[in-house]
Amino acid sequence: MNRRVILEPETSYEAAVTGQCMKPAKLDTGYSVPPVERAIALLRYIGNGNRGRNISKTSKELGINRTTLIRLIHTLLSSRMIEEIEEGAGYRLGPGLIGLAAQAIHSRDIVRVTQPILETLSAETGLSAHMGILDGRDIVYLAREAPNTHLVSNMHAGSRLPAHASSIGRAILSEMPEDDIRKLFQGHTLTALTDKTPVSVDQLLEQAHQDQELGYAWSSGNFERGIGSCGAAILDHSGAPAGGLNVSGPQELFADSKNEDADRVRESVVKAARDASIALGFTGSRWLHSQQDS
Repeated sequence: MNRRVILEPETSYEAAVTGQCMKPAKLDTGYSVPPVERAIALLRYIGNGNRGRNISKTSKELGINRTTLIRLIHTLLSSRMIEEIEEGAGYRLGPGLIGLAAQAIHSRDIVRVTQPILETLSAETGLSAHMGILDGRDIVYLAREAPNTHLVSNMHAGSRLPAHASSIGRAILSEMPEDDIRKLFQGHTLTALTDKTPVSVDQLLEQAHQDQELGYAWSSGNFERGIGSCGAAILDHSGAPAGGLNVSGPQELFADSKNEDADRVRESVVKAARDASIALGFTGSRWLHSQQDS
């Protein structure tokens, strides 16, 4: 697929952050360690806002033996990966895990590169700007910049959205080979978040090709009614998608993709993606030229 940019609504605010569709894809490598998988499942469970007050309920929902679950909790407590909120109130992610996550985020070149670009993008558009990467079939947000207005999304670093429905996900997928997309979504049911969301791999591929042909994707209410978004892929030195960025806001701002306001938003997002790609070493002149013409 040719290099291009995408637009679409994707700031699902409350339902998207906690919905079941946010579960990360499980990739079987053949070298999985079940105890580690159980610990990770528990951390993700708590990270999604479940406090785990009821051990029996948590055990059932995670499919982890009750005794094993109690041992996991005590192990994670001792390493400060989780912490007790108050006596009997459950648990939340602890400073040990938060510290590791911060180190991981700040060590990524794409975060260091895009943070100032997101600041500029948010200031230019007056909208919340975000950057995320593909993790399985989800998009994980790594950075956000909010404007000094009421038009602020609640998507934060660590939030997850389904790649097939979100603008950052669409941007990244449209830069991937068709075979890779089929392999990624093979045997997986695509959740229909709105009547505009693709629900099959063939529909997803059609969407990706349309985005490719346009050079961007403009969406008004595709991911969540009332929300609009414009997203673009960030390419690395080899031309592969390293991540994506977007801006999002009220759907009425994205209702007409051909007016002057829409043009300004699109141009700002395209330029931001181009600047981030260049900073990561991308030199594909054809894509850069097409973006300048968009």
